[in-house]
Amino acid sequence: MEIIIQPDSLGASYLAARIIAGLVRAKPQAVLGFATGQSPFKLYQFLIKIHSNEGLDFSRVTAFNLDEYVGLDPTHPASYHSYMRDNLFSRINIPEDRVNIPDGLADDIPASCRAYEDRIRAAGGIDLQILGIGTDGHIGFNEPSSSLASRTRIKTLTEQTRKDNAALFGGEEKVPHHVITMGLGTIMDCRTCLLLAFGNKKANAIAQAVEGPLTAMVPASILQLHPRTIVIIDEEAASGLQRAFYYKWVYSHKPDWQKY
Repeated sequence: MEIIIQPDSLGASYLAARIIAGLVRAKPQAVLGFATGQSPFKLYQFLIKIHSNEGLDFSRVTAFNLDEYVGLDPTHPASYHSYMRDNLFSRINIPEDRVNIPDGLADDIPASCRAYEDRIRAAGGIDLQILGIGTDGHIGFNEPSSSLASRTRIKTLTEQTRKDNAALFGGEEKVPHHVITMGLGTIMDCRTCLLLAFGNKKANAIAQAVEGPLTAMVPASILQLHPRTIVIIDEEAASGLQRAFYYKWVYSHKPDWQKY
């Protein structure tokens, strides 16, 4: 893991946007994995600005999203179809037929999940997957105890995750109980994982994921085994790390050819 600690979420999001922009410029046909929620929101705003101001071209990019709620229409304001459309896809030049988001209304969910995995493989695999992290250490919707080798599938949300997402639905009772999510094995196949986390409420999860033991009870800890995971966090999210000073020292002393 490469741990990059920035003063605040704005600086962290800008750095993440520059990393993604660099990939797209170097590989215009890049396959990008997208996430939803608060963590990548500013990142997407920066990507829109880079597209508008610097001409970053997404016309050959293929997109795969991590997850979607089961039973939620794509037009529902809390759906991840709506989130991605409103916060990124409608504001850059990515073709609609290159956008892939799990189908929460599929009649045959297991078959739909297998087809999603097939589409990822047919696209050549995901070059870079954006990730957030839950307060309990989940990535995607791989809740604690998820199989570390899991693939895209249906998952049941924990009570904590439903509480964390309640504001988007106007109350916890309205949050769906089930989701479709990429599995941890699917995420580990991505060539680069880019995890963002901000604020004190994520500090414990980050500390466990980065410096704790590898365990299914902290699903993000599987990223310790990934050959290229970049963790970009603010000072508050880094507050539980025992080796924060070392991570800052490493980042400030990177050789020029490794700098972003």
